[in-house]
Amino acid sequence: MIDITSDQGCPTRLGATPARDGTHVAVVSRHAETIELCLFDAAGTLETARLALPGAKGDIRFGFVPGLAPGTRYGLRAHGPNAPGEGHRFDPAKLLVDPYAVAIDRPFQFHPAMKAPLSHRIDSAPYMPKAIVSDLSRDAAPMPFAAPGLTYEVLVRAFSQNHPDVPERFRGTVSALAHPSLLDHLERIGVDTVELMPLAACIDEEHLVRLGLTNAWGYNPVTHMAPDPRLVPGGFAELRRVVDALHARGIRVLVDVVLNHSGEGDGNGPTLSYRGLDNKLYYAHDSDDPARLINDTGCGNTFAAWREPVARLFVDSLRTWVEAAGIDGFRYDLAPVLGRTPHGFDPAAPFLRLVARDPVLKDRIHVAESWDIGPGGYQVGQFPPPWFEWQDRFRDDVRRFWRGDKGTIANLATRIAGSQDLFGQPGRKPSAGVNFIAAHDGYALADLTAYVTKHNEANGEKNHDGHGENYSWNNGREGDTKDPAILAARKRDIRAMLATLFISRGTPMIVAGDEFGRSQGGNNNAYCQDNKTTWLDWEGADEALIAFTARLSRLRRDHPALSADAFLTGHHGGGPMEDVVWLREDGQRMRTSDWHDSDRHFLGMSLFERREDEGRQIERVIVYLNAAGSDVETLPPSARPHHGLTLFLQSDSPELPPRRLGAGERLIVKARSVFVLVETDLRVAR
Repeated sequence: MIDITSDQGCPTRLGATPARDGTHVAVVSRHAETIELCLFDAAGTLETARLALPGAKGDIRFGFVPGLAPGTRYGLRAHGPNAPGEGHRFDPAKLLVDPYAVAIDRPFQFHPAMKAPLSHRIDSAPYMPKAIVSDLSRDAAPMPFAAPGLTYEVLVRAFSQNHPDVPERFRGTVSALAHPSLLDHLERIGVDTVELMPLAACIDEEHLVRLGLTNAWGYNPVTHMAPDPRLVPGGFAELRRVVDALHARGIRVLVDVVLNHSGEGDGNGPTLSYRGLDNKLYYAHDSDDPARLINDTGCGNTFAAWREPVARLFVDSLRTWVEAAGIDGFRYDLAPVLGRTPHGFDPAAPFLRLVARDPVLKDRIHVAESWDIGPGGYQVGQFPPPWFEWQDRFRDDVRRFWRGDKGTIANLATRIAGSQDLFGQPGRKPSAGVNFIAAHDGYALADLTAYVTKHNEANGEKNHDGHGENYSWNNGREGDTKDPAILAARKRDIRAMLATLFISRGTPMIVAGDEFGRSQGGNNNAYCQDNKTTWLDWEGADEALIAFTARLSRLRRDHPALSADAFLTGHHGGGPMEDVVWLREDGQRMRTSDWHDSDRHFLGMSLFERREDEGRQIERVIVYLNAAGSDVETLPPSARPHHGLTLFLQSDSPELPPRRLGAGERLIVKARSVFVLVETDLRVAR
């Protein structure tokens, strides 16, 4: 017989925490009448004991189980009112996963028993993963804080599933990222930070199960602390080894976390954890109709992140990833939810305050996706420093410029100058904005130049899902083609967009595979395509595009005028020269009328920046962006007539080496291209 006692229990140790002579168990539930700890055999199939947690302190139910050792499989059951009209959904027939579990014994797989109503009394235990009592090592060390730099977004399974050098047993898991071939690739293209898409254990939505599809992206989590066994089969020990390998190459690691909703879905979804433990506490409900879940996420439910137990759960979850694996920071899906209160978004909301004060988290990297679908859900620029934020305005303004839309020059200049309109508040810099042209959500970079309309038929929603406006173009033919002229035009446009990203002030981000031409066949919502649609084709990679991306990365690193973390304002800023001069085709400064010329598709900029490694030397970089369909002749300005300029890069002909321009030489900026010129031998008189 197994005993449980509250005498030795510890309500501050949430979850199942092993001690020398047993295990502490503590669970948060404000409205449950009884919480039971359910123990299972080593296979996780036979329930061997149910023990009511005897202790209660505030919202916490707790107990101590003598002799309960690490490795034990367990779950929870909660007794209480089943009164949906009051927000309560207790059902002891549903086995629940501990929200504080750090390991589970199998992946989540949807089964109808998980959502059968109380009246059916169907036990869901045979179909539920079991949490594992774990003695987790928490002494991992992240790298010192720094701005993310070039960020590389990785869908873990798709990244290595088709890589020929990775052993088959590691393909599709985080361990693949530690393979020398992939580490070498990351170093080659100059990656500073890898951003791993969600690793937390998730469940496929019911409609995907009916369609025979799976949630490939992982944005439907259940346990926020336990890694998904499909992606991290070795748990935190495996992830820590991978993070260590990336750190050894000087590469930081972020994890994409989904703290805005859970995989329990709407009111008709499965009962897996939070709904059964305390539906009214964990989720946000309509104040006029407690039975209705607020859906600011578009996923059926929304966590009530302003409530102390929920905010604490999230902070404890983040701390676990840092302490157990050395994770350097996080990207937050639909982050405004974390700043929501019953009165709307607040930059000083409880969760955001807790993160800012937490000794483990305050010096980590925090990147917000600053929008959700709820009222007032667009909050780009409103997160407190030192948060970083995804920059959808950069994405759209750059796409529209290269598509050839009218009236895009002023917006383009604002974006490449660092988006001071969004991030100009005290304490913020251009690096606060994470610039990207493509992300996991939407078209692949190559598809922007090959598809005018989305092609999401394989998702099973009759092509109704995904964004309708992508600011894309196809260069004359939709989709696949063998026409060499169209293929060349598409590659030209891809290079021009990549060059625009790398010459812009801010934090650049690319998606794994965009540096070698990945395509999703026009699918702009490939969240349910765990197949060749998302799996990277390493053997078909465009080596020339990889080399071009690496060249852009080196160019940005080597030239402070491109990478300085300061807004371009056109002012002197205490120095001898303006930080930027915007240029017309004739080499003269842009006038007010030029900025309002809706037919203008050419922009030049002359940048000046001090090189701290060269004493008082001033560097100048001139960039030309020509989105027109014809070449443009221009005369580059010269700070001093006897100094020459070096044409470092022209995106239309990336194979050309740098060349020195002659004095007074006119330059032909090719159609649909970016040119970068550098002058480094300028010195300021003492």
